[in-house]
Amino acid sequence: MIISPEQWMSKIVEIESPAEFEVLALDAFHFQYQHLAVYRAYCQSLKINPADVKAVQQIPFLPVEFFKTHRVIADDLSVETIFTSSGTTGMETSKHLVHNLSVYENSFLKGFNHFYGSPSDYCILALLPSYLEREGSSLVYMANRLIQESGHPKSGFYLNNLSELAVTLQQLTNSQKPTLLLGVTYALLDLAEQFPMQIPNAIIMETGGMKGHRVELVKEAMHKQLQQAFGVTHIHSEYGMTELLSQGYSKGDGIFQTPPWMKIYIRDTYDPFSYLTAERNGGINVIDLANSYSCCFIETKDLGKTHTDGTFSVLGRFDNSDIRGCNLMVG
Repeated sequence: MIISPEQWMSKIVEIESPAEFEVLALDAFHFQYQHLAVYRAYCQSLKINPADVKAVQQIPFLPVEFFKTHRVIADDLSVETIFTSSGTTGMETSKHLVHNLSVYENSFLKGFNHFYGSPSDYCILALLPSYLEREGSSLVYMANRLIQESGHPKSGFYLNNLSELAVTLQQLTNSQKPTLLLGVTYALLDLAEQFPMQIPNAIIMETGGMKGHRVELVKEAMHKQLQQAFGVTHIHSEYGMTELLSQGYSKGDGIFQTPPWMKIYIRDTYDPFSYLTAERNGGINVIDLANSYSCCFIETKDLGKTHTDGTFSVLGRFDNSDIRGCNLMVG
């Protein structure tokens, strides 16, 4: 995989079959084993011989915590930007060192097109106060570019001006303009409580995010609350994280799909190197082939399950100390 970022992206966005995905995933593994010091050291600690890795299921996944403690980028590459995760004061945050921002832009724009069509078809409104109030958010970067691509005069960010946002949403509904409202969960709930309105044709997309702002709600209850407040049939969701350059999307019921260059595997929480079949609960591992110069193979702290049709659900999160006591393990 010693090719330009543009050439690599052109390959992965044209994936049409599991066989093509596997070939490129193995190419990425061998490249990253050779050129990514922290990943090579991790594989060596597991006694992995790269010559023996001939199938995706044999590829080791790097625990996501390494993005907090190590420099996860291919040897000797420059860094164009650093995306950072949110965290409370004193908390160690993840740092995703990005060699080439055009890879991220290509990935999220093509991913959005894959599921929703062109951003120019929508008025795109972003309600992301906690993300806007800090630097280094990959979600804000994505939303800003989608807003630019939208080109609609009312597209933009809303910080705490919920009344203005409510007026805009009602105007867009009256004009029948397709609208996407992308919001952090607690802010969407604030809007729903203060300005409930019937906007049945709008896409309401939550990105997660309640910690420190509201009491945590079960996802289904939170979605029902938003559905009732806005008169929509489904609540959409985005699945992404600082350590990834691609996103999964749900168009309702918490069922996510990924673009062709991203794939979800479920690991056994008692044996992280064993993978589970569909409909069984475990830890989420992600292959994101857009992470060409950091690490494509991420062991996350999320719990979930895949379904027989290739979609997946996110069930929650766990810490190492919680693994054995978590009731989500039963599946």
